[in-house]
Amino acid sequence: MSVVKIVTAAEMRRMEEECVKLGVSTAMLMEKAGQAVAQSVCRTLGMVAGKHIVILVGPGNNGGDGLVAARYLCDWGARVSVFLAKARSEDERNFGLVRERDVAVMGPPTSGLDDLLASADAVLDALFGTGQNRGIEDVYKEALEKLAVAKRHRPALKVFAVDLPSGLNADTGQPDPVTPFADHTLTLGLPKRGLYMPEGAARAGEIFILDIGLAPHIAADVNTELLTVGQMRALLPPRSSYAHKGSFGRVMVVAGSVNYIGAAYLACAGAARVGAGLVTLAAPESIISAVAAKMPEVVYIPLPESTPGVIRPEALGFIRSVAEFDAVLIGPGLGRAAEAFLDCLLDGKLPLRLVLDADAINALAKVSAWWQRSGFEAILTPHPGEMARLLKMTIERVQSGRIAIAKEKAVVWGKTVVLKGAFTVVAASDGRCRVSPFANAALASAGTGDVLAGAVVGLLGQGLTLFDAASLGVYLHARAGERVRVQMGDTGMLASDLLLELPQAIMELKDGEWSGSG
Repeated sequence: MSVVKIVTAAEMRRMEEECVKLGVSTAMLMEKAGQAVAQSVCRTLGMVAGKHIVILVGPGNNGGDGLVAARYLCDWGARVSVFLAKARSEDERNFGLVRERDVAVMGPPTSGLDDLLASADAVLDALFGTGQNRGIEDVYKEALEKLAVAKRHRPALKVFAVDLPSGLNADTGQPDPVTPFADHTLTLGLPKRGLYMPEGAARAGEIFILDIGLAPHIAADVNTELLTVGQMRALLPPRSSYAHKGSFGRVMVVAGSVNYIGAAYLACAGAARVGAGLVTLAAPESIISAVAAKMPEVVYIPLPESTPGVIRPEALGFIRSVAEFDAVLIGPGLGRAAEAFLDCLLDGKLPLRLVLDADAINALAKVSAWWQRSGFEAILTPHPGEMARLLKMTIERVQSGRIAIAKEKAVVWGKTVVLKGAFTVVAASDGRCRVSPFANAALASAGTGDVLAGAVVGLLGQGLTLFDAASLGVYLHARAGERVRVQMGDTGMLASDLLLELPQAIMELKDGEWSGSG
C-alpha cells in the first residue's frame, strides 16, 4: 500500500461498521484477521510444524481472532494450546472448529498456565484489543502476570500481540501495569495511533500491519498517515541531466555562534546532501573559516559581531538580500541572535518559505500569540522540550499527546510542525498529518536535529510544498539513521555520520530497493 492510514479506536469501529453495511460481516473480518495473524506468525518463526504455540484468548472479537489463528496454526502442524480467560459457548463456530482439532484448551482459572508457558515457543496475546479501556483485573491480570514471568525467565520466548498488546490504549498508548512487552504486534487492518506513542511503542515491539480486507475508500476521511516507501518515492524532486545548480534551489542557512560552530556546518551539509543546488551560510564572521574548512562548497555571508561569534543587531542589514533564495533556515546554533531575526519575521519584512529550528523556536516561545503576527510560510521543527516551551506545558504532556497536539497546533498556528523524536510527527496547517515509522536510539545524539533541519530546507528549496518537504526530510533522515545503525549499532553514532548516508537513502528510494511500510 502506498498510503497507510493511522486510526483511533473510534475510527476503526466506524470502518468496521461500514464494512458490515457493505456486506462484509464481522465473521468474515474475523476469519480474515485470524488467518493473517497465523500467516504472520509463520513468517516470523519460520516453519511452525512441531512448535508449541500458546494462545491467550479473551472474551470479545480479539479472542475470536485468536481462535481463528489457533485453527490455522494447528492445520499447519503447530502444537497449539488455548487458554480461555473466559469460558466460550460450545455453539460458537470458531471455538467449535478448534475443539474439532483436539486442540488443548484450558482455563479459566489460570492454574496450569505456568506449565503451558514454560514449554511454549511462542505466545499470542489475544485477550483484549481496541475496546479495552478499563484496568485489567482478575483472571486476565493473572494470565498476563504469568506471561511476564515466563518471558523474564526465558527471553527467547516470542510474544505476539494481536492488534494491540492487551491493556494498551489504542489512542494514547497508555499501558495498563500488566500490558505485556510484545516482540511483535500484529495490528489488524490499519495501525492504531497508540502504537506510535512513546509508551505504546515500548510495549508493541516490531509492528506488522495485516490486511484484513477493508475497502480502501472507507478510510478516505482519515487524515493521519504513516510515511511509506511509495508515498515518499513520489515526492522525490526530479533531477534532469540538463539542469544547472539553479535548477535545484537556492537555500540560505542562518546559523552558528561561538559555542555552536558545528550546527552551521551540519545544517548546510544536510541541505547539500539532499540535493540543494546552492547553499549559502550567513553566520558570525569569526566562525566562517572553521565552517569553510569543512565545507568549501558553500557560499558564505560573514555577519558582523558584537563579541566574537555573536552577531550584532546591525547584521540584519543582510536580510534584504534573502529575496533571491527559494528557502531559508533560521536557528541552528544561532543563540540569542535568533530573537532579532524573529522580530523582522513578525514585522512582515521576510515574505519567505522558512524553516525555523532550535534557537529560532526558543525565540518564538518568548513572544505571546506570535502566530497572530506572522504572515510567512514556515516549517517548525521542535524537539519535545522546545515544543513544551512553545506551549507552556511539560514535556511529559507533549509526549503523551504527540499526534493530537502537533495536529492541533499546526492548524492554530497556520504552520507545518515537525515534532521530533521516536516516530516523528509531521502536521500540516490544513489538518493532515504523517507519522514516521522509525524509532532509532542512534539518532538521540547532538547535531542530528541540525542535519534534519538542513535536509528539510534543502528539499523545500527544490520546490516541494512545506508539508511534503518536511515529510520527505524526516523520512530520508530516519532512513539514513537506519543505514548507520545497521553498520554501527545504536551507540556512538555521530550526526556527521548521517551526511554521506542521505544520498544513499535517496538512491535506494529511487531504485525501489526498500519494501514494506517503512
